[in-house]
Amino acid sequence: MMTRSELGVARRLLSVGVCGVLAVATAQLEAADAAEAFAVASPGLADGGTLPSTHAASANQCGGGNVSPALQWHNTPSGTKSFAVTLFDPDGAKGLGVVHWIVYGIAPSTTGLAAGAAAPPGSVAGTNRTGGPGYFGPCPPVGDVPHHYMAQVYALDLPPDALPAGLTRDALHAAIKDHVLATSSTVLRYGR
Repeated sequence: MMTRSELGVARRLLSVGVCGVLAVATAQLEAADAAEAFAVASPGLADGGTLPSTHAASANQCGGGNVSPALQWHNTPSGTKSFAVTLFDPDGAKGLGVVHWIVYGIAPSTTGLAAGAAAPPGSVAGTNRTGGPGYFGPCPPVGDVPHHYMAQVYALDLPPDALPAGLTRDALHAAIKDHVLATSSTVLRYGR
């Protein structure tokens, strides 16, 4: 029979052992979740990588070809009915931000957008910085520190035809609130 002191030690050891097992199990579950998380990347460019000038705007002596960057995503969450993509420069307009691209209503079977590709069939164009649809490439002021361009992909529980054409970034965010199953982003840089 154990003494009270021995019983107390045994309980503490059991408690530490159970906590250790739980910590290991929790870490393994978190690692499995992270390995299967919804993720987006721009092929050939690391997160934080520099965009080639072909992606810069072709207007206003920006020196580019106005070619949208390629994006690929994987591990789409269950229940996804459409995707939305935005490209936003938080450094632009003296920190107020500039919207370069908005496209939504992208079919759930889509796993990416090719460089320079038109919006996928059936998708809907939002309103970019020019007040029009489509992609408008980066054109930060000459001599500025390279700007950051956040490409964000949203997995939505909305059908592809749920939203009207021409939404601004703010209007898109308001419309998809409570409909985002997952989101992922990659940051690309560009300077002149």
